[in-house]
Amino acid sequence: MSDETRVEWRDWGPEAFAEADERDCPVLLSLSATWCEGCHEMDAITYAEPRIAANVNEGFVPVRVDVDRHPRVRERYNMGGFPTTAFLTPEGELLTGAGYLDVDGMRQVLESVRSMWTEKGRDAGRVPRALNADLPPRGELTDEIESHLAGQVEVKYDDDYAGWGTDAKFPLPRTVEFALKRDRNRALRTLDAVRDHLTDDVDGGFFRYAGTSDWGDVAYEKPLDTNAAVTRAFANAFLHTGDEAYLDPALDAVEFLTDDLWTGYGVGGSLGPGLGRAYYAAPAEERADLDEPRRDLTVFAGGNALAADALLAVTAYTDDERARGYADRILDGLERDLIDADSGEVTHYRGSDEAGESDLLEDAARVVEAYVRAAGVRGEGIDVARAVADRAIGRLRVDGSFVDGPRSGPGLLDRSFRPLDANVEMATALADLAAFTGEDRYREVARETAEAFAGATERLGVQVAGYGSLVGRLRRGTTVIGVGADPGSDLHRAAWRVADHEKVVVPNADDADGSLPRSVPSGTAVVFAGDDASEPAETPDELMDQVGEVLS
Repeated sequence: MSDETRVEWRDWGPEAFAEADERDCPVLLSLSATWCEGCHEMDAITYAEPRIAANVNEGFVPVRVDVDRHPRVRERYNMGGFPTTAFLTPEGELLTGAGYLDVDGMRQVLESVRSMWTEKGRDAGRVPRALNADLPPRGELTDEIESHLAGQVEVKYDDDYAGWGTDAKFPLPRTVEFALKRDRNRALRTLDAVRDHLTDDVDGGFFRYAGTSDWGDVAYEKPLDTNAAVTRAFANAFLHTGDEAYLDPALDAVEFLTDDLWTGYGVGGSLGPGLGRAYYAAPAEERADLDEPRRDLTVFAGGNALAADALLAVTAYTDDERARGYADRILDGLERDLIDADSGEVTHYRGSDEAGESDLLEDAARVVEAYVRAAGVRGEGIDVARAVADRAIGRLRVDGSFVDGPRSGPGLLDRSFRPLDANVEMATALADLAAFTGEDRYREVARETAEAFAGATERLGVQVAGYGSLVGRLRRGTTVIGVGADPGSDLHRAAWRVADHEKVVVPNADDADGSLPRSVPSGTAVVFAGDDASEPAETPDELMDQVGEVLS
C-alpha cells in the first residue's frame, strides 16, 4: 500500500486484470507521471482521504501506471491529460473516465461507476474508436495537403498572444518547424512567446505548457521530450534567421539537459514542480533554500534520441563543443544499454531490476532520425539507423502504416493503434534515411505511410502540421548536400548552415558508393534538389551561390 495515498496500487499486468475478473469488479486505472503536478496533488488530497481509499480498495482493482514507462497504455486510456482516472472492465474495455478529481468528484464518480456496473456489468465496456478495426482512410498525396495545413497554421493562430489555440498554449515545436519555412513570422512570434513565458530563466529549459491563451498559469513541468523538441525548434529558428535571440534559449536548454537532468550516461526523463510552485517563482539566490523539484532520472530511448538530435542540430549550426560532446555521450549510452545495433531492437528503458518494452514505434522513429543526423554531422551512425528502420518496418508495419508497438499484452494492448504523429515521425526519418543512402525502399515505405492518412486531410489540424512537411518533401524531394570532404571541414560546416532545416547533409560523399544522383568530386560540395543538381562548389561562398541558384 502507498503510504502517501492509502490505496493498494497494483502494477499494470495480467495479474491485475485476472484479479478483477475473479472478483467481478472494475479496474480503476490511474495514469500518472513524476513531472505531473496534478497527479501528486491528487495523491496527497483525493487518494489520501481514508474513505475514498477504502472505497477504491474494496470495490475496484486499483492500477497505477507511469505514462512515461508505459506509453502504449497512455495512448489507449488517456482521457485528455494527466492525471487520468479511467475505469475498465476486467477485459480492459473502457467504462468511463475523467481527469483530476477532488474528493467530492471522486466520490460521485465511484458511485456512478458502481451503479453502472450493477446495472450493466461488463456489457457497459467499449473499445475506443481509435482502436477499432478500421484502417485510416488512404488517399493520394497532393499539394493540397501541405496547403491545407499551412492554412490551419494561419486560421488557428492567435494574433493577440501568438501560438495556436484559444485556451491552453503548448509550444508545438513541430508545428513551429513546419511554419519556419512556410509562415516564418508566426513561427518566430510563437517562439518569442515560448521564450518569454515558458523558459526557466534561472536553470534553463522549457516548461510544458501554459494554462491560458495569454501564456499564463504555467505548468512548471519540464519533461525531456518537450525540452528536446523545443530546443531543436529554437536551433532551427537560429539557422533560418541568424538571430541569437533564438540561439540563447537553445544553449541554455542544452545546459539544462546536460546538467540538471544528466545521469552520467544519458538524460533523465523529467523534472517536475513538486507539490508547490514556490521553487520556480523564486529568484536564483533563494532556490537553493527550497525543496528541489521531483526528478525522474530514467533514461528513455526515444527521449534521449530526440535529445541527441537536438544537440547535434545545435552542434551543426554553431560548432558548440558542449552540445557535441554530450550528443556523443548520449549516443554511446544508447548503443550500450538500449539499442542492439545488430538486430535493430530498441528497448524503451532499462532499470536496475526491470526493462521496458521493446519495439515501440516512437522510440524507433526517434532513433532513426537521430542516427541519420549523427551520420550527417559526425560521419557515423547510418548503420544503426538502417538496422532500427529495417526492424521497425518488419515488425510494426501492418497494412501500409505503422502500429505503435507489439500487438500483445493485457487490457487493450493487443488492439492495433496507428498514431498519426508517430507515423509521421517514422516516415520523416525514413525519408531522411532514403535521402542519405539513396535507397528507394525507405522512400517508398515513407510514401505509403503518408498515403495511409491522406484521406483524412480535412480533419487534420495544426498539431500534426509535420504531416504537411512530410508530404511536401515526398512530392518535391528532399534537398541533399553532398560534401566530398570529411565532417568538420569548411565545406561540411557551410553545408549545415544552409538555411533549410529539412535538408540532409552527406559528408564524405566522394566515397558514397553511388548513393547520390551523381558523383561528388573530392573537395567539393553539390546541392541536389529533386531532379536538379548544382555545379560542384569548392568554397563555402560558392556553395551558398549554388544553393541560391538550385533552390530559387
